[in-house]
Amino acid sequence: MLADYFKKVGSERFIIMVFGNIFLGLGISIFKLSGLGNDAFSGMIMALSDVTGIVYSSFLILFNIILFFIEFLTGRKFIGIGTVVNALCLGYIVTFFNYVLKLIFGAPELMWQRVVIVCIGVVVCCFGASLYQTSDVGVSPYDSLSLIMTRRWPRISYFWCRMFTDGLCALVCYLAGGIVGLGTLLAAFGFGPVIHFFDVHFTRGLLEWVELRRAGDIEDAALGKVGLSE
Repeated sequence: MLADYFKKVGSERFIIMVFGNIFLGLGISIFKLSGLGNDAFSGMIMALSDVTGIVYSSFLILFNIILFFIEFLTGRKFIGIGTVVNALCLGYIVTFFNYVLKLIFGAPELMWQRVVIVCIGVVVCCFGASLYQTSDVGVSPYDSLSLIMTRRWPRISYFWCRMFTDGLCALVCYLAGGIVGLGTLLAAFGFGPVIHFFDVHFTRGLLEWVELRRAGDIEDAALGKVGLSE
Protein backbone atom coordinates (compact mmCIF):
# COMPACT_ATOMS: atom_id res chain seq x y z
CA MET A 1 0.00 0.00 0.00
CA LEU A 2 2.82 2.39 0.91
CA ALA A 3 4.69 1.41 -2.25
CA ASP A 4 1.57 2.16 -4.32
CA TYR A 5 1.31 5.59 -2.70
CA PHE A 6 4.93 6.48 -3.51
CA LYS A 7 4.43 5.20 -7.04
CA LYS A 8 1.39 7.44 -7.43
CA VAL A 9 3.14 10.47 -5.92
CA GLY A 10 6.37 9.96 -7.83
CA SER A 11 9.93 10.30 -6.59
CA GLU A 12 10.30 13.68 -8.31
CA ARG A 13 7.44 15.30 -6.36
CA PHE A 14 8.79 13.78 -3.16
CA ILE A 15 12.23 15.27 -3.81
CA ILE A 16 10.72 18.68 -4.63
CA MET A 17 8.78 18.57 -1.36
CA VAL A 18 11.91 17.67 0.64
CA PHE A 19 13.90 20.51 -0.93
CA GLY A 20 10.96 22.81 -0.21
CA ASN A 21 11.14 21.97 3.49
CA ILE A 22 14.91 22.47 3.50
CA PHE A 23 14.56 25.97 2.00
CA LEU A 24 11.66 26.69 4.36
CA GLY A 25 13.80 25.73 7.35
CA LEU A 26 16.66 27.88 6.06
CA GLY A 27 14.28 30.82 5.62
CA ILE A 28 12.92 30.49 9.17
CA SER A 29 16.50 30.47 10.47
CA ILE A 30 17.31 33.62 8.48
CA PHE A 31 14.24 35.29 10.01
CA LYS A 32 15.45 34.36 13.48
CA LEU A 33 18.95 35.66 12.74
CA SER A 34 17.51 39.09 11.89
CA GLY A 35 16.05 39.48 15.38
CA LEU A 36 13.02 41.26 13.90
CA GLY A 37 10.50 38.48 14.39
CA ASN A 38 9.51 35.33 12.52
CA ASP A 39 6.32 34.31 10.78
CA ALA A 40 3.55 34.06 13.36
CA PHE A 41 3.53 30.26 13.79
CA SER A 42 7.31 29.84 14.01
CA GLY A 43 7.55 32.80 16.37
CA MET A 44 4.88 31.31 18.63
CA ILE A 45 6.63 27.93 18.73
CA MET A 46 9.98 29.58 19.53
CA ALA A 47 8.42 31.68 22.30
CA LEU A 48 6.56 28.74 23.88
CA SER A 49 9.70 26.63 23.57
CA ASP A 50 11.63 29.23 25.59
CA VAL A 51 8.86 29.44 28.19
CA THR A 52 8.56 25.68 28.68
CA GLY A 53 12.27 24.95 28.44
CA ILE A 54 11.69 22.34 25.73
CA VAL A 55 14.06 22.62 22.78
CA TYR A 56 12.50 24.09 19.65
CA SER A 57 12.66 20.97 17.46
CA SER A 58 11.04 18.75 20.11
CA PHE A 59 8.37 21.30 21.00
CA LEU A 60 7.47 21.73 17.32
CA ILE A 61 6.98 17.98 16.94
CA LEU A 62 4.80 17.81 20.07
CA PHE A 63 2.68 20.74 18.87
CA ASN A 64 2.40 19.25 15.39
CA ILE A 65 1.15 15.97 16.86
CA ILE A 66 -1.73 17.85 18.48
CA LEU A 67 -2.52 19.67 15.25
CA PHE A 68 -2.21 16.42 13.29
CA PHE A 69 -5.07 14.89 15.28
CA ILE A 70 -7.24 17.86 14.26
CA GLU A 71 -6.14 17.44 10.64
CA PHE A 72 -6.80 13.68 10.78
CA LEU A 73 -10.30 14.13 12.20
CA THR A 74 -11.46 17.08 10.10
CA GLY A 75 -9.22 17.30 7.03
CA ARG A 76 -7.91 13.85 6.20
CA LYS A 77 -7.73 14.72 2.49
CA PHE A 78 -4.86 17.14 3.23
CA ILE A 79 -2.64 14.45 4.77
CA GLY A 80 0.27 13.02 2.77
CA ILE A 81 3.94 12.23 3.05
CA GLY A 82 4.63 15.97 2.99
CA THR A 83 2.60 16.32 6.20
CA VAL A 84 4.85 13.83 7.98
CA VAL A 85 8.13 15.27 6.65
CA ASN A 86 7.15 18.81 7.59
CA ALA A 87 5.83 17.88 11.04
CA LEU A 88 8.80 15.72 12.08
CA CYS A 89 11.79 17.19 10.23
CA LEU A 90 11.30 20.96 9.92
CA GLY A 91 12.30 21.66 13.51
CA TYR A 92 15.61 19.85 13.09
CA ILE A 93 16.28 21.62 9.78
CA VAL A 94 15.70 25.00 11.46
CA THR A 95 17.93 24.05 14.40
CA PHE A 96 20.73 22.98 12.05
CA PHE A 97 20.62 26.20 10.03
CA ASN A 98 20.36 28.29 13.22
CA TYR A 99 23.69 26.83 14.34
CA VAL A 100 25.35 27.22 10.93
CA LEU A 101 24.23 30.81 10.34
CA LYS A 102 25.28 31.97 13.80
CA LEU A 103 28.62 30.21 13.39
CA ILE A 104 29.32 31.80 10.01
CA PHE A 105 27.76 35.27 10.28
CA GLY A 106 27.02 35.95 13.93
CA ALA A 107 24.20 38.27 15.00
CA PRO A 108 23.76 41.44 12.88
CA GLU A 109 24.34 44.65 14.82
CA LEU A 110 23.04 47.38 12.50
CA MET A 111 19.35 47.87 11.72
CA TRP A 112 19.88 48.03 7.95
CA GLN A 113 21.61 44.65 8.13
CA ARG A 114 18.66 43.20 10.03
CA VAL A 115 16.19 44.58 7.48
CA VAL A 116 18.17 43.12 4.57
CA ILE A 117 18.41 39.76 6.35
CA VAL A 118 14.69 39.60 7.09
CA CYS A 119 13.89 40.43 3.44
CA ILE A 120 16.18 37.60 2.34
CA GLY A 121 14.32 35.38 4.82
CA VAL A 122 11.01 36.25 3.15
CA VAL A 123 12.33 35.27 -0.30
CA VAL A 124 13.90 32.00 0.90
CA CYS A 125 10.85 31.01 2.97
CA CYS A 126 8.48 31.72 0.09
CA PHE A 127 10.60 29.75 -2.36
CA GLY A 128 10.57 26.79 0.01
CA ALA A 129 6.85 27.12 0.68
CA SER A 130 6.14 27.23 -3.06
CA LEU A 131 8.10 24.00 -3.64
CA TYR A 132 6.59 22.23 -0.64
CA GLN A 133 2.98 23.30 -1.18
CA THR A 134 2.78 23.04 -4.97
CA SER A 135 4.30 19.54 -4.95
CA ASP A 136 0.84 18.53 -3.63
CA VAL A 137 1.96 15.60 -1.47
CA GLY A 138 0.39 16.67 1.81
CA VAL A 139 -0.15 19.82 3.86
CA SER A 140 1.52 20.56 7.19
CA PRO A 141 -0.73 20.28 10.27
CA TYR A 142 -0.69 24.06 10.83
CA ASP A 143 -1.29 25.01 7.19
CA SER A 144 -4.22 22.60 7.08
CA LEU A 145 -6.12 24.57 9.74
CA SER A 146 -7.02 27.50 7.46
CA LEU A 147 -7.86 25.10 4.61
CA ILE A 148 -10.16 23.10 6.90
CA MET A 149 -11.83 26.30 8.11
CA THR A 150 -12.40 27.43 4.51
CA ARG A 151 -13.99 24.09 3.66
CA ARG A 152 -16.17 24.13 6.78
CA TRP A 153 -17.25 27.77 6.35
CA PRO A 154 -17.16 28.45 2.59
CA ARG A 155 -18.56 31.96 3.01
CA ILE A 156 -15.31 32.98 4.71
CA SER A 157 -12.41 33.27 2.28
CA TYR A 158 -9.10 31.49 2.77
CA PHE A 159 -7.40 34.86 3.26
CA TRP A 160 -9.43 35.66 6.38
CA CYS A 161 -9.11 32.14 7.77
CA ARG A 162 -5.34 32.35 7.39
CA MET A 163 -5.26 35.84 8.90
CA PHE A 164 -7.20 34.49 11.89
CA THR A 165 -4.81 31.59 12.56
CA ASP A 166 -1.73 33.77 12.00
CA GLY A 167 -3.14 36.56 14.15
CA LEU A 168 -3.87 34.12 16.97
CA CYS A 169 -0.32 32.75 16.77
CA ALA A 170 1.12 36.28 16.79
CA LEU A 171 -0.91 37.11 19.90
CA VAL A 172 0.29 33.99 21.72
CA CYS A 173 3.86 34.74 20.62
CA TYR A 174 3.62 38.26 22.07
CA LEU A 175 2.04 37.10 25.34
CA ALA A 176 4.74 34.43 25.72
CA GLY A 177 7.46 37.06 25.39
CA GLY A 178 8.38 36.37 21.77
CA ILE A 179 9.31 38.92 19.12
CA VAL A 180 6.47 40.33 17.02
CA GLY A 181 8.07 42.83 14.67
CA LEU A 182 8.87 43.72 11.09
CA GLY A 183 9.52 40.10 10.17
CA THR A 184 6.08 39.10 11.45
CA LEU A 185 4.40 41.83 9.39
CA LEU A 186 6.37 40.97 6.25
CA ALA A 187 5.44 37.31 6.67
CA ALA A 188 1.76 38.13 7.19
CA PHE A 189 1.39 40.40 4.16
CA GLY A 190 4.31 39.41 1.94
CA PHE A 191 4.25 35.63 1.90
CA GLY A 192 1.14 35.36 -0.28
CA PRO A 193 2.32 37.50 -3.22
CA VAL A 194 5.91 36.17 -3.17
CA ILE A 195 4.80 32.52 -2.98
CA HIS A 196 2.43 33.20 -5.88
CA PHE A 197 5.33 34.71 -7.85
CA PHE A 198 7.43 31.56 -7.40
CA ASP A 199 4.40 29.36 -8.18
CA VAL A 200 3.84 31.10 -11.51
CA HIS A 201 7.41 31.68 -12.61
CA PHE A 202 9.16 28.54 -11.36
CA THR A 203 7.39 25.78 -9.45
CA ARG A 204 4.44 25.12 -11.77
CA GLY A 205 6.79 24.95 -14.75
CA LEU A 206 9.02 22.53 -12.84
CA LEU A 207 6.06 20.31 -11.99
CA GLU A 208 4.80 20.39 -15.59
CA TRP A 209 8.25 19.20 -16.70
CA VAL A 210 8.12 16.45 -14.07
CA GLU A 211 4.70 15.26 -15.25
CA LEU A 212 5.79 15.27 -18.90
CA ARG A 213 8.88 13.28 -17.94
CA ARG A 214 6.81 10.77 -16.00
CA ALA A 215 4.33 10.45 -18.88
CA GLY A 216 7.24 9.79 -21.24
CA ASP A 217 8.66 7.13 -18.92
CA ILE A 218 5.26 5.43 -18.66
CA GLU A 219 4.86 5.50 -22.44
CA ASP A 220 8.34 4.06 -22.93
CA ALA A 221 7.59 1.31 -20.43
CA ALA A 222 4.32 0.47 -22.18
CA LEU A 223 6.03 0.33 -25.58
CA GLY A 224 8.71 -1.92 -24.08
CA LYS A 225 6.07 -4.33 -22.81
CA VAL A 226 4.41 -4.39 -26.24
CA GLY A 227 7.78 -5.12 -27.87
CA LEU A 228 8.45 -7.98 -25.46
CA SER A 229 5.02 -9.49 -26.06
CA GLU A 230 5.62 -9.49 -29.80
